[in-house]
Amino acid sequence: MTKNNISLVSGANGHLGNNLVRFLLEKGIPVRAAVRNTKNKKPFDGLDCELVQADITDKASFVKALQGVETFYAVGASFKLWAKNPKKEIYEVNINGTRNTIEAAAEAGVKKIVYVSSIAALNYTNLPTRESNGYNPDRRDMYYNSKNDGEKLAFDLALKLGIELVSVMPSAMIGSKAFLPLNVSYGILKLILNKKIPVDTKITLNWIDVKDVAEGCFLAAEKGRSGERYILANEKCMTITDTTILANTLYPELKLNIPRSVPKGILVTIAALMELTAKLSGKPPVLTRKDIAMFSGLQQDFDISKARNELGFNPKSPEHAVTEALEYLMKNPEMLREV
Repeated sequence: MTKNNISLVSGANGHLGNNLVRFLLEKGIPVRAAVRNTKNKKPFDGLDCELVQADITDKASFVKALQGVETFYAVGASFKLWAKNPKKEIYEVNINGTRNTIEAAAEAGVKKIVYVSSIAALNYTNLPTRESNGYNPDRRDMYYNSKNDGEKLAFDLALKLGIELVSVMPSAMIGSKAFLPLNVSYGILKLILNKKIPVDTKITLNWIDVKDVAEGCFLAAEKGRSGERYILANEKCMTITDTTILANTLYPELKLNIPRSVPKGILVTIAALMELTAKLSGKPPVLTRKDIAMFSGLQQDFDISKARNELGFNPKSPEHAVTEALEYLMKNPEMLREV
């Protein structure tokens, strides 16, 4: 494999990371795939890429992995909305990971970084939400805090170290190839198909096909302006209930439960019980009181004209993305098994 114009993708065994590796290879771009554990080679079966070990908590591992790299796709992060110790397991990992990887990239002479942020780092006060709205003022969630503070840190470091950095902000990524455990967003479709969402939470998601996000990352590297942020999402969100109705239309034989509306007090009680069970079992709860407080009724609608006009980003509709993602899960029943 030629070493010219090599791209490194961190978190390359994750949902976005792995689909981005595949997209870049299809473009004929040499790829170095960085993962924490190189023993799990399944996500790379049949892929002509270089596999290296690098951990965002270990700066030296990235200084080594980024040697000779032109474009660094900083995908790797702790992506979870629940942990026993969220400050340590989510916030500190992501903040320190941002600092480690950007400093390492500068030391290794990387020319450009595409930093994968999140729609979590946006201010939803005025709809549709756009990049210029600024950062999310809601500080109740450690993952959200890590994406807001992490992106600010990324821009500050890039400016200080003289390295080009573009931020991309994906919404709820689903579809295409995936490996267990499923990411948070794909996991919601799994819950729907496994009839695990009995009540209407009035929570919305902005569904986006992961392949569209992978292309958006590439377009950001090619056309994105350094110091700018780009939303990689759809204009309109869907409620979990509407998503269930669509799934039921596509697969009537499953006789899916359409979530029923309940008073908010009952919803909060259900969430509190789920949190208690999670503390005892160590497994993430399906619903928390914080989820209801932060997301119930929140409209995740975006103005994506900046990404459309500057990058040429053109995602498939949320309904199309959900349809393809559900089809993938149905064709791969091992994905629906309880872990």
